[in-house]
Amino acid sequence: MASKKNNDMLDEYDFSKGIRGKYALRYQEGTNIIKLDEDVRKMFPNTKAVNEALRSLAGIIKQHKKHGVVNHSS
Repeated sequence: MASKKNNDMLDEYDFSKGIRGKYALRYQEGTNIIKLDEDVRKMFPNTKAVNEALRSLAGIIKQHKKHGVVNHSS
C-alpha cells in the first residue's frame, strides 16, 4: 500500500519502535483526557486530587439545584 506523506510529520520523528493500537482499547472504553492549564496543574498534582475536587464541586452544584439557588450573574 502506498503511503501519502503527511506535511505535519517531521523527518526526525521515529515511530519504528511504536506499537500500533497500544491505547486503542482504553480509548474505546471511554478514556477522557483533559489538558489542564498550568495554574490548575499546580493546584491539583494528580488524578486523585482533580477527581476529588470535581466531586466536591458537583456536590455543591447538586445542593444548589436541590434548594433552588439560581445564579443570575450572567
